Amino acid sequence: MHKFNSDGVSISYEIAGADDSGRPPVLLIHGFASNARVNWHETGWVRWLTDAGREVILFDNRGHGESEKLYDPAFYSAMIMADDAARLLRHLGKPQADVMGYSMGARITAFMLINHADLVRRAVLAGLAANMIAGVPGSAHIADALEADSLDKVTDLAGRAFRIFAERTGGDKLALAACIRSSRVRIREEALALVQRPVLVVAGDQDELAGDIGPLVDAIPQAVGLKLTGRNHMTAVGDATFKKEAIAFLA
Repeated sequence: MHKFNSDGVSISYEIAGADDSGRPPVLLIHGFASNARVNWHETGWVRWLTDAGREVILFDNRGHGESEKLYDPAFYSAMIMADDAARLLRHLGKPQADVMGYSMGARITAFMLINHADLVRRAVLAGLAANMIAGVPGSAHIADALEADSLDKVTDLAGRAFRIFAERTGGDKLALAACIRSSRVRIREEALALVQRPVLVVAGDQDELAGDIGPLVDAIPQAVGLKLTGRNHMTAVGDATFKKEAIAFLA
C-alpha cells in the first residue's frame, strides 16, 4: 500500500482498476476494527467494482490496518476521520468521488457529506442506519474487551465479538480501544436534511447494530433504501444483492 501524510498522521491507501469514461473514482471507507483488505477485498467488493469498470480508492482508517496507530481517543472522532478521507482525495488530485462506507465507515461518509460535500458525487451508507441518528450503545464494553488481558476475561457478548474480530484481523487492540472510546457526536437530523447528494442507505433486516433503514432514509432528501433480507451486521457487507444494487446506484 502507498502512504500519505494526513495532518501529521500516516495513512495507508491503495488504488485498483481504472475508469476511462470520465466518471469519478469510488472511495471505500471500512468499518471499526476492520481494514481495507478485510472489508473490501475479502468480501469481493474491489473485484466487483473494477469488473464494472470503476477506479477504486481504498485506505486503512487511522488506528487500523497499516495506517498509523494513535492511543488518545481525541484523535478518533468521525469528523477527523472524514477529514483524512477528504485529504486523501485532494492528495490524489481527485476533485470528486462516489463514496461508500460500512458501519463506522458509513458514519465517516455521512460527515463527508456534511463537511466535504464538494468532494462527494453520490454516497452509500451501509451497516449503520437509524442508529446513526439515535446512537450506538455499548462502546465502553467493547473498549474494555479490547483492553482486557485475555479473551477469557471478557464476558460481554458484543465485546467478545469485537475482540475476536480484532484478533483475527491483526488489529492493534489498544489503538482500537482508543478509537471506540472517542467522542461520538450524534448526527443531527437537521444536518442530514441539508445533504444535497443522492444517497443509498443499506442494512440487513437482522442488523441490530445498524437499526432500521427508514429513519435515515427519511432524514436525507435524496436518499433511497435497500433492506437485505436475512442479513445481520457481519453477513450484509458481502451480500450479492447489495453489490449489484450499489454498483447500479453509483453508475
